[in-house]
Amino acid sequence: MSFEFVKKLPIPAEIREQYPVSDTCAKIKAERDAMIKDVFTGDSDKFLAIIGPCSADNEEAVLDYTSRLAKVQEKIKDKIIIVPRVYTNKPRTTGEGYKGMLHQPDPEKAPDMLAGLISIRKMHMDVLANTGLSTADEMLYPENYRYLSDILSYVAVGARSVEDQQHRFTVSGMDVPAGMKNPTSGDLSVMLNSIIAAQQEQSFIYRGWEVNTSGNPLAHAILRGAVNKHGQCIPNYHYEDLQLLFNLYSKRDLVNRAVIVDANHSNSAKKYAEQIRIVKEVLHSRRHSSDIAGLVKGVMIESYIEPGSQKIGEGVYGKSITDPCLGWDESERLLLEMADML
Repeated sequence: MSFEFVKKLPIPAEIREQYPVSDTCAKIKAERDAMIKDVFTGDSDKFLAIIGPCSADNEEAVLDYTSRLAKVQEKIKDKIIIVPRVYTNKPRTTGEGYKGMLHQPDPEKAPDMLAGLISIRKMHMDVLANTGLSTADEMLYPENYRYLSDILSYVAVGARSVEDQQHRFTVSGMDVPAGMKNPTSGDLSVMLNSIIAAQQEQSFIYRGWEVNTSGNPLAHAILRGAVNKHGQCIPNYHYEDLQLLFNLYSKRDLVNRAVIVDANHSNSAKKYAEQIRIVKEVLHSRRHSSDIAGLVKGVMIESYIEPGSQKIGEGVYGKSITDPCLGWDESERLLLEMADML
């Protein structure tokens, strides 16, 4: 037998009932959701900074980091909305070693699915309660989305998931912005097709139910660079790339045309320090073209307390255990400089 069914896990409604969001936090999230939505609909000219570690693996460090973000948010709130990246699903790429906090809440111990579900919900709730910042997460596993659907203010669908119909249809049932990354091939038509599917009403099977969705008008693009057949990174954040995306968007019947530029991954060839230059170039492109200014709604930055990355077991506090990230000092400086450039 290829599957060993270990135990039946609680459904999302049960976990949400056991670990409810407080009325105060629910109100803060609703206010933040409205602010972020206004950016995508064009009712606000604020800029989004979706920023945080590649993988949220340690609650103490994540709370420390996001508390620092909250202080910066106060300084730049007139121009920038900070959405902390709290990516709890992120495993090591090959699936060896760390499985992501969802499956393995302690990187040094064996996977524990129930503990993981509770830990990720608690982490997002604690960030909101302690900082007043509602969070973003990547939807790696669509069937698990509703464990966090009452907490998240932003969802990303990764480059390796964006072609999957279940991901697209699940986004169509969300009431918050969802970014669809271009696939690793760089094919923008695949990304745009995923947005079309996500913005439409859908009927499909989800967690054993037949469900209908109303479509998500806030589904949008994320440019994260590409990889060619030789394994070389091909960036797609330059002015010409943004203009091309604007033209492709214009040929399709989509609402709230928008893109978030991911400054890391294949756009930086994972040279994390390059994110600073890339973000500034994107802001320059917005100043140069009103079309691009209306299309580019924000950037995504991988950042943590300590710069770079570490191997599991090294035990460096606040340092990424997956992709390398900007350190705090550089991140704070970049956010302040972004506000000055807007």
